Formats: sequence, C-alpha cells, structure tokens
Amino acid sequence: MKTFKVLSLMLMYPESDWLAALPDMHAALVEEAPANGNAAGRLAPLFSLLSDTRLIELQENYVATFDRNPSHSLHLFEHIHGESRDRGSAMINLLEEYWKHDFDASASELPDYVPLFLEFLSLLPKEEALPLLGDAVHVLALIGRKLDKNGSPYAAAFQVLEALSPVEAQELTEPPVRDMDEAMEMFGPTLDGTEPLLNPAPQIAVVQMPASRRQAAATH
Repeated sequence: MKTFKVLSLMLMYPESDWLAALPDMHAALVEEAPANGNAAGRLAPLFSLLSDTRLIELQENYVATFDRNPSHSLHLFEHIHGESRDRGSAMINLLEEYWKHDFDASASELPDYVPLFLEFLSLLPKEEALPLLGDAVHVLALIGRKLDKNGSPYAAAFQVLEALSPVEAQELTEPPVRDMDEAMEMFGPTLDGTEPLLNPAPQIAVVQMPASRRQAAATH
C-alpha cells in the first residue's frame, strides 16, 4: 500500500526533498481512501504542519518531539524492552523478517525504526503487510496516545496505523528496568574483582543519522 510509504516519509526527519512531494503524497492517500479509511482527512493537521512551517522550525520540532522525548521514541522495541537484552533478540528476529522478503535495511537506522518498518510494509502485498502491522500495532498505538496527549499533530499518523490494523491495540506496560544482575551482565565485575566477568549483551550497529539532524539535535 502506498499509504505505508507516505506515513513512512511523514515520520522521517524533515528534509526539503520529500517535503516538496507533499502534494503527491496527499494524492496517493486520496487514491487509496477506500482502503485506508480516509487517511488524507485524518492526516490533515500533520499535512498543514509540514506544508505551512519553515524547514528549520520543522526540524527543531521533530528533534524536540522524537529525539529529546524518549516516550515518543520511533524505535518500536524501546517501548517494550527498554535497553534490555531482549531488545537485541527482537531486532534480530525483525531483521530476519526483512531478509526473508529481500528487504535491505543495511543503509538505515535500527531495524525497529518506525519509518523503516513502514517502508518495508509498503513493499508487501496488503494481505502480508496487515498481519505484520497487527504485530506492531500495540506499540504504535502507545506512541500515538502519548503524542496525542502532548498535542502533537504527529499523533494522526499513528491513529491511521491503528485504524488499519486487523487487530485491536492492547495496553502495554512500561519496559522493565534493568536490575543489578543485568547491570553486572552488561558491565562486568566491580573494581575489586569480586564478581565474575560476564559477556556483554550483543550490540547492533547503528548507521548515523543525517548530518543536518545531528546538528539540530546538538544545538537545540
């Protein structure tokens, strides 16, 4: 569905190239209106924000909304696993799903980055994409509720996804806080050597965000 690709773009860091395509993106949503529940209408506040706001202000708002507010994180597994070992395992499982469909995620952010996941869904037949959306909708709905509570127009994108899901979103608990044993596993023994050195959790490489976004995050 083109709808997934449009939502993927609208949740990315604002750049002039894709912002110039907003009219085409709106037209794509209108074309799929019978299948996406009038997503164009639901997304009207976000389209207005993206089309009527100066680029630098959009970028500042994006950084404040997603990069500086962990409760709005665009990384799915952060909301259910935090930084625990389970998150790495979930990442690997998602990567295997990507590879199974010959989707190359090597030039992007972490596998659970929402725009990347939506781009992946956009390449699948609807009958394959919707069940996968259903697997993630509980987290997507959680992000949407938090954005809506804070009055962000970005909430509309997550509301559209929740409406498209073939299953109803369930309430989620907050991710577990790492206890002392997990901290020891991650960081090894104390300085006096009284605890055994344990292997660190597996790490997944992160491709750097665009330079303009790094600069915005550092200065605002």
